[in-house]
Amino acid sequence: MKIALFFILGVMAVSFVSAQSYVPEFDNDKIKVKPVVALESYAFNLKDVRLLDGPFKKAADAEAAYLLSLEPDRLLYRFYENAGLPTKGKIYGGWESRGVSGHSLGHYLSACALHFAATADDVFKERADYIIKQLALCQDKRKTGYVGGIPDEDRIWKQVAAGDIRSQGFDLNGGWVPWYTVHKVLSGILDAYLYTDNQQAKHVAIKLCDWVIDVTNKLSDEQMQKMLACEHGGMNDALANMYAITGDQKYLDIANRFYHRHVLDPLSMQKDELAGKHANTQIPKVIGCARIYETSANQKDKNIADFFWQTVTTDHSYVIGGNSLNEHFGEPNKLNDRLDGNTTETCNTYNMLKLSRHLFAWNSLAKYNDYYERALYNHILASQNPDNGMVCYYVPLRMGGEKEFSTPFESFWCCTGTGMENHVKYGENIYARSKDGGLYVNLFIPSVLNWKEKGVTITQQTKFPESDVVNIQIQTQNPQTFPVLIRHPKWASAGVDIYVNEQKQSVKKGSDGYISISRKWKDNDQIKVVAKMNLYTESMPDNKNRIAMLYGPVVLSGLLGKELKDPLMVSPVWVSNKEQLLAHTKPVADKPLLFRTAGVGQPFDVTLQPFYKTYDQHYSVYWDLFTQSEWQQKKLAYEAEKKRLKELEDRTTDFLGIGEMQPERDHNLEGENTTAGEFGSRKWRHAENGGWFAFDMKVDPRSANELIVTYWGSDAGKREFDIYVNDVKIATQTLNKNVPEQFFDVSYKIPKEAVQKEMVKVRFQAHPNKTAGGVYGCRMVRK
Repeated sequence: MKIALFFILGVMAVSFVSAQSYVPEFDNDKIKVKPVVALESYAFNLKDVRLLDGPFKKAADAEAAYLLSLEPDRLLYRFYENAGLPTKGKIYGGWESRGVSGHSLGHYLSACALHFAATADDVFKERADYIIKQLALCQDKRKTGYVGGIPDEDRIWKQVAAGDIRSQGFDLNGGWVPWYTVHKVLSGILDAYLYTDNQQAKHVAIKLCDWVIDVTNKLSDEQMQKMLACEHGGMNDALANMYAITGDQKYLDIANRFYHRHVLDPLSMQKDELAGKHANTQIPKVIGCARIYETSANQKDKNIADFFWQTVTTDHSYVIGGNSLNEHFGEPNKLNDRLDGNTTETCNTYNMLKLSRHLFAWNSLAKYNDYYERALYNHILASQNPDNGMVCYYVPLRMGGEKEFSTPFESFWCCTGTGMENHVKYGENIYARSKDGGLYVNLFIPSVLNWKEKGVTITQQTKFPESDVVNIQIQTQNPQTFPVLIRHPKWASAGVDIYVNEQKQSVKKGSDGYISISRKWKDNDQIKVVAKMNLYTESMPDNKNRIAMLYGPVVLSGLLGKELKDPLMVSPVWVSNKEQLLAHTKPVADKPLLFRTAGVGQPFDVTLQPFYKTYDQHYSVYWDLFTQSEWQQKKLAYEAEKKRLKELEDRTTDFLGIGEMQPERDHNLEGENTTAGEFGSRKWRHAENGGWFAFDMKVDPRSANELIVTYWGSDAGKREFDIYVNDVKIATQTLNKNVPEQFFDVSYKIPKEAVQKEMVKVRFQAHPNKTAGGVYGCRMVRK
């Protein structure tokens, strides 16, 4: 689309929401309940921002092509089926054919609405309109206000409404996180209303929210809390938005009932009790608190959001801005031993960026957008394969790791859904309006802003981060005075130079982290920003000699090839000190953002490039740094440990992160009298009173196999149980302070007669009146 057409094309969406989360605009006639707290800044409407050519526009185009390849009727399959209407087409595979079906439809609806707002491409509005029409048909057929695509949902909701609430950690009455799916669907419907002006969507959303009230209004507070122990997405956020749209107090009341005390009360008291908790279960709850604060001025909700954001970004995040290992938080500031292929679930950062925008609206400090920029470039943009638009569930940070992308029609993970949105809404936080009518320039992304309130057009032209020069043009029919506030990035230690109409300005970074330029702006005034970039390193919080390399906002990854050069070492180390390392890392001529180390790598030097450009090969983001004398002392032990871990991985046929939602679902967990919990930064599962739990694991029928189980060495007291593989007892285990204050592994040989196929059922059976476990991990390996 040519820039000139931008101002001709009409767009019907009139609100700027961080998808599935509304962030206040200065003026929005669809929002009846305006913020009741003082704001420092306001979001611009997404329809007023257009991306220009660059990596973000390329990612958005790739995602849009994927959205058009999907068939709405196949995403609606179970909605039709559950409503008793004829289905159209075949249900998609992956998660959509399983217990969480329907969540993708919500994300897809949001993504279509978002992309329509961002581009004015009518085909996306047509798809959103069609989905809303079909949801309304399903809703009318059911006559309860409910609409959904969850297997066995009528039984689940009937039991919940009656106060019969059961959960083993990540299910509700046998259903896989049903409130999570309701949240995604409801939020997609709201986005269709807010972005595409679909009035029918508002009516569908109201009926669905009224159903939520009907299901929960007879539940006691105790029953609500029991129910909220199961992941429920951002139900409080969506209901608060329904209140803001309608002005009906009942929606704010029910939003407040979706307050999960076990997690949110400690946060309100500034206590970090996140270790061991499923990360993305918590973030949407906090976003809901942020939105409720904006509509009710409850200071407790603000305290929760402030403390959580600061804690996660400071104490629980990796260098790319993502967090979690195997979807869970660990101990604060302990990341060194939490590097493997399952780091940084992408959904988490999708939600942390939304939370950042709320906090920036309240207190417009550059630190929120310093984090936003870091995570946007190095996690969100890095999570997409730019060739085909496929996305990552996890973005691995293990040394020698590689990215695994979704498939077009057989994945539909949670991160496939958030990925549909991530890459079509890059325009949402580039600019903001200050409370006094000024302009915040938060991100250096080539784009055009149509600031209708002032009759001003802002055009940002840049090749950033390949260049440190950003050119901003102001077009205005009439000269007018307002401040332009340009973020002084945290990484710009060498300073930021500002030129207005080629004249260098004497500027100073304010206490908010922004450089303010206030003057009477005339048509075609030019601002040039030179944000000086340089190489630098960042260390792990708990290991100063495990470092990452960065250039400006960009995390660099070392390219290790499609096949690892040294499978035993996995990744080179750097034998140097930090100053020498930087001095011996040189830019490659005529190759922007490409660097090469010289004489510091063992056993070889590496080429480095932005992590967001790295896919289809092995890489490292973190590196171990040794001095010459340290390397000589540690070389043998270091190589031996790397070899041990590599050999264990090569022998592994399957690994189960016990007590974790998705791994247990993938391994078909079942049991009686079994519960999961957390200890420190690890999850466990046990079965009490003679109960049991079982799951499927892959084996190698051509080889002898062993089951390696991890226990806590201080467990004691009536913990006696048998371990079966395919109904063959392989061991009896007693836990009675076996290895005090340490985790320990026990390896069990599996008899040949227990292994007939490539999958076996492993069962932990407690003795009568005894407990099986706790089990902290299970690994199946070849002998």
